[in-house]
Amino acid sequence: MRKNNIVVAGGGVFGTSIAERLAWNRENRVVIHSVEEEVVRTINEQHRNVKYFPTRFLNMNLTASGDYDVFRDADAIFLVIPSKAIVSFSHEMRKYTGEREPLVINLAKGMSDDGAFITENIPFTRTASMKGPSFAIEVLNGMPTAFTFGGRRDDYLYVKNEIFKGTSLMLDHTDDVRGVELTSILKNMYAIAIGVVSGRYSSPNVDFLVYTRAVNEMRAFLRMFNCDEETIFRYCAIGDLGLTGLNDLSRNRTLGMLIGKGFDYSTGNTATLVEGHRTIRLLGELTREKGVDKDYPIVQALYRLMYEGASLNDYILSVIG
Repeated sequence: MRKNNIVVAGGGVFGTSIAERLAWNRENRVVIHSVEEEVVRTINEQHRNVKYFPTRFLNMNLTASGDYDVFRDADAIFLVIPSKAIVSFSHEMRKYTGEREPLVINLAKGMSDDGAFITENIPFTRTASMKGPSFAIEVLNGMPTAFTFGGRRDDYLYVKNEIFKGTSLMLDHTDDVRGVELTSILKNMYAIAIGVVSGRYSSPNVDFLVYTRAVNEMRAFLRMFNCDEETIFRYCAIGDLGLTGLNDLSRNRTLGMLIGKGFDYSTGNTATLVEGHRTIRLLGELTREKGVDKDYPIVQALYRLMYEGASLNDYILSVIG
C-alpha cells in the first residue's frame, strides 16, 4: 500500500502537535523537518521532543530530520515555522523538490516581511492555507479540532479523505486562499482588542460587544482585500477569533488583559511580542493611508493606544462608546 509522504516543516510546539496527529493515520509516513539539532535527535532517539514537550512520548512511527533531502519525495508539506521565515525557507526547499509539485500548506499565522500574503510569495503552484481554532496542546492531546482549508477543491478532498483519515482533524473548505490567510492575521489583533476590555471589566457582556464589532471589522477587511465575505463564517474567522479572543490560553488575549489591568507595556519589549502587535501597526497605517480609518474604530483605537500614547480610557471610549 502506497503511503502519503508528509513533511511537517517546523519542530516547535504546533509543528510537533500536528505531526503527532498526522502519524495516527498509518497510511501517512510523517517526518518533522527541524533546524534544531536537539529536537531532531530526541525525537529519533527517545520519541520525545524534549525541548517543547519533555514529558510527552510521541508516536513511534514519527521521525525527524534536519536534512532538506526529506522534501524530495514529499506529497504534502505542512509549513509550521515563523511566518517571517517562510518565503526564504520555501525557496531553499524548492531546490530539493525539483520539478515535482507537492501540496504546500501554510499553517503559520502572519504576513511576510513586506506585508504580503505568504502563499502568494512561495515558489510552488499547489499551495493552500489551513487555519482554525486550535491550541497546540489540545491538538497534541487528541481533541477533535477543525480548520478551514483554503485552496483547490481536489487538494482539500485529498487532505480530508486521505491525510486526515483517522486523525479527528476536520476541515471546511473555501477557494478563498487570501481570505483564510487574512482572517488568521486579523484575529490576533482583535484578540488583543477584546483582551483589553476583559482586563478592564471582566464582563462577558462587554467581551461579546467588542467581539461582535470585531467580526464586522474583519468582514470589512475581507472586502478591502477583495476576498469572499462569506469566509467570515468559516473556522478560520469567527471560529478562530472566538478561541483566541475569549480564551485565557491565548497570548494575544493575555497581552490585552494585562494592558486593560493597567500594566505598562513597552513596544520595544520583544520578550512579550505577540503576533497581533505587528498587525496593529501594519493595518492601522494602511487604513489611514486609504482614508478609511473611520470605518475601523477598533483598529484605530489599538493603534493610538500602542503607538501614539493614547490612554486606556481613550481606548475604552473609542471601542465601546
